[in-house]
Amino acid sequence: MDDRTWDTVNRLVDWLDRSHDDNGLTPETVRLLRVMKLSEEVGEATQAVIGALGANPRKGVTHTWLDVEHELCDVIVTAMVALSTLNPDARAVFAERLDHVATRSLG
Repeated sequence: MDDRTWDTVNRLVDWLDRSHDDNGLTPETVRLLRVMKLSEEVGEATQAVIGALGANPRKGVTHTWLDVEHELCDVIVTAMVALSTLNPDARAVFAERLDHVATRSLG
């Protein structure tokens, strides 16, 4: 990922941090909530897949595969925000982990 992507993520983290300043949440709670937010986003991606397949007979087709793509992007952004919240050098952590997974998987 390029620097622009991580700069955008850092701006999102800053914006979220400012919004939490007013609600009295501790930094530890904020970190936990950002990780937990991933579950919500994954659930929305799952819901979109079910809707794209029309797998709920009561609802039928309610989503498109484009909706699934958008929900997957939300999962990725949410994970990046959570990682950046946990570690200020998230881009290096991510790059190292991606290299590790690629090396392990691709040889």
